[in-house]
Amino acid sequence: MAQGNENGKHTAPDWSGVAAEAAEDDRAFERLYRAFFPRVYNFIFARLKDAALADEAAADVFWNVYRRLSMFNAGRASFSTWIFSIAANVAADYARRRGRLQETAWEEFFDPAVPEELSPEAKVLSEEGNRECLEAVGALLSESERDIIALRYWADLSNKEIAEVTGLTANHVGVVLFRALETLRKKLKKT
Repeated sequence: MAQGNENGKHTAPDWSGVAAEAAEDDRAFERLYRAFFPRVYNFIFARLKDAALADEAAADVFWNVYRRLSMFNAGRASFSTWIFSIAANVAADYARRRGRLQETAWEEFFDPAVPEELSPEAKVLSEEGNRECLEAVGALLSESERDIIALRYWADLSNKEIAEVTGLTANHVGVVLFRALETLRKKLKKT
């Protein structure tokens, strides 16, 4: 549950504690599922670029999590790191079974929502900017850079969590993110 601190502000739930409860309590597992499913699904979808496969893979991730909760060790990694390590392995298994990642343009599966309050002209400009950005991500970045971008921006993991999932150092993740974003900035400035 969200905890209050001395200033009365809410802090993030202790997911490791919830995971320990979930090993014995289905309601606690449901909390984990509701909290992590969107991020896990987005990460898998970014890797597989196929909604049906992403649905199957996400279900497999949560089945694996459910079966292995008793093996989760909060002393070794955060729950977020643990679940995204499972998600990365499941996504890789699905990609291997398919033979390779499907080469679909990024803009075909990420349709960033444009805020409704924008005028029609602003919506068009925003959609064009998003499309250019997604095309640049797909065309200019390596698979590992796209994975790190997906973990950071679609799965909302910190550099430290990404490092734990990928086996890199947090500094290396930061460097990869910085270089990838610089590559994208330069490309988007030219257009």
